[in-house]
Amino acid sequence: MLELTVGPVANGGWCVARHDGRVVFVRHALPGERVLAEVTEENARFLRADAVEILEPSPDRVTPPCPFSGPGRCGGCDWQHAALPAQRRLKAEVVAEQLQRLAGITREVEVEEVPGAPGGLGWRTRVRFAADRDGRLGLRRHRSHDVEPIGSCLIAHPAIEELREGAEEWPGAAAVEFIAASGGECAAIATPKPHRHVRVPDLDVSVMLDEGRRGTRVLQGRGTLTERVGERDFRVSASGFWQVHPGAAATLLEAVIDYARPKPGEWALDLYCGAGLFAAALAEAVGTSGAVLGIESEAPAVQDARYNLRDLPQARIERGRVEEALDRLGVDQADLVVCDPPRSGLGRPVVGRVAALTPSRVVYVSCDPATLSRDIKWFAEFGYRLSDLRAFDQYPMTHHVECVALLVTDS
Repeated sequence: MLELTVGPVANGGWCVARHDGRVVFVRHALPGERVLAEVTEENARFLRADAVEILEPSPDRVTPPCPFSGPGRCGGCDWQHAALPAQRRLKAEVVAEQLQRLAGITREVEVEEVPGAPGGLGWRTRVRFAADRDGRLGLRRHRSHDVEPIGSCLIAHPAIEELREGAEEWPGAAAVEFIAASGGECAAIATPKPHRHVRVPDLDVSVMLDEGRRGTRVLQGRGTLTERVGERDFRVSASGFWQVHPGAAATLLEAVIDYARPKPGEWALDLYCGAGLFAAALAEAVGTSGAVLGIESEAPAVQDARYNLRDLPQARIERGRVEEALDRLGVDQADLVVCDPPRSGLGRPVVGRVAALTPSRVVYVSCDPATLSRDIKWFAEFGYRLSDLRAFDQYPMTHHVECVALLVTDS
């Protein structure tokens, strides 16, 4: 057991302390606290630890609303012990620190609330539950394969909890993901244990089986859901990507279009376009005198995007990895690029390929401030600078934060 004085927040839901000259990454603590911490992991460079007793609490500390949150318990939430304003301040500090350390940019950051999560709870519209050996559902403990039995998940959307309560046992399943769409439908996707048959409870929703490389097989229902944003409906494959916060899609769309400023007649790209959320708004803005090309690697998402944009002839969706598709299609110029890559970010090859298109603005949506900051530094090598940035608290109670960055060139 270590007695530690906790220092600043770090990326990933940790705070930084030091003991005998070694860095200690501490969970369940807040900056400025004095704590007793139990070491959970050790290597040559640093320690990881859980704060198991708070000797001197921060004024930002609150009692976690969930009884399953805490050291050695469910690993789904990082900041339930912090007041919501403090959570957003900590996330802002992380974004600012990553920008400064990785991109050399000093910038004040504010993390904005996203509508639809009163008190930071009841927002998660997709939850993947783990199943124990008997098929009972729970959530993984932090950095562990152990399943924590839970009575309810407070950050889960109420429709998710209602669905789970009616189907608590899935014999033969390794995991079950529940989805609640804004259009009112729900779905469940079961992942079987190796060489096991999943016994599916009696449910009045779409049910699918994740068969790994063979894809997702529909057992009952349609296998697709409807998400509504503004006046437009989007068909989304239940196994596909959609923002998990009910207010996120509309919030991000507004931020992206505000930064992008698409004009009639422009040629725009939507990279990692998913089901076509941004591509649809871009196509409406550039009109029939302009054009939008969306690129997406996942086949179900490509099918969804083509369906969702079927009324917009100026929009075209192509399947492929971004750099491969741009080369294959001979794309050598764009007025505007929007990109929403996975957590791993764009990476140097894609940054270079995008910069070679010489767009006047790049709008970059990111769920990881570290890879975003790294890519911003690489864009700078091609003459692009960070013009503006907004950060959103799409994932209350967790360390995750969503950013939208505007990159421009003065040339």
